[in-house]
Amino acid sequence: MIDFVQTIARHGIPAALARSWLLVAGNRADQFDRAAESSADQVILDIEDAVDPKAKPKARLDVVEWLSSGGEAWVRINDHSTDFWSSDVDALVGVPGLTGVVLAKAESSQHVTETFDRLHGAVPVVPLLESALGIEEAVTIARARGAFRLAFGSGDYRRDTGTSADNLAMAYPRSRLVVASRVGNLPGPIDGPTVGSNHPILREQSMMTVSLGLTGKLCLDPGQSEVINEVISPTPSDLSWAREFIADFIDRGEVIRDGSDLPRLARARKIEKLARAFAIGP
Repeated sequence: MIDFVQTIARHGIPAALARSWLLVAGNRADQFDRAAESSADQVILDIEDAVDPKAKPKARLDVVEWLSSGGEAWVRINDHSTDFWSSDVDALVGVPGLTGVVLAKAESSQHVTETFDRLHGAVPVVPLLESALGIEEAVTIARARGAFRLAFGSGDYRRDTGTSADNLAMAYPRSRLVVASRVGNLPGPIDGPTVGSNHPILREQSMMTVSLGLTGKLCLDPGQSEVINEVISPTPSDLSWAREFIADFIDRGEVIRDGSDLPRLARARKIEKLARAFAIGP
């Protein structure tokens, strides 16, 4: 199987580390180029909830045409239970610009594996967990063949469960995705989007994303990507601390002094790795 973790990148940033994932309605072909030119780490053309059912066939054709003409993006396809899923998958087989698919409303490992296999195992699948059942099955979904990263459909999850948007109420499903991703040996999960253009609120919610261990976030406007990228990235001061700690550890002959050294060393190395990937200097 292709090592998707190493081969998928945009702006030089591997999709496994991608912070901002920009959703673009699949029936707005006039916005595809603008999205591709944005600072978002990854772009997702959405032919699921963003498109009226009657307009889905035309949107699917527009997406395939753009991807076949030099464009590169992920595509959010309709969920496995719908009549649209099979047509979406069949239309995307072998399309040259297809980076991968985001599978809407994933609720079982079978949904992921069947999607992956129907695409001939050529592109990865990001399962979008949007319901109580999806969250409950997060571990088995994370272990499914073809699963690349988990993503959280926070709006539909709230609709399904009656949960409010309060950070405390939403901490449980987010933490489930973080734990499931670790158990499934996947990169950190992708958080749901923040609606609106208020950057202080977006910054606050992105900080909550980071604090719970998620490492990416869906966004609905190109202008949101810069804020998300900044908040999810290590700061220059983080990098300075990491380099100082690693240098001190080496200078003392890599001797472990106490039980806090190894966790701090792991954090320092992670910060240094992310700083290199995101081109951040001290």
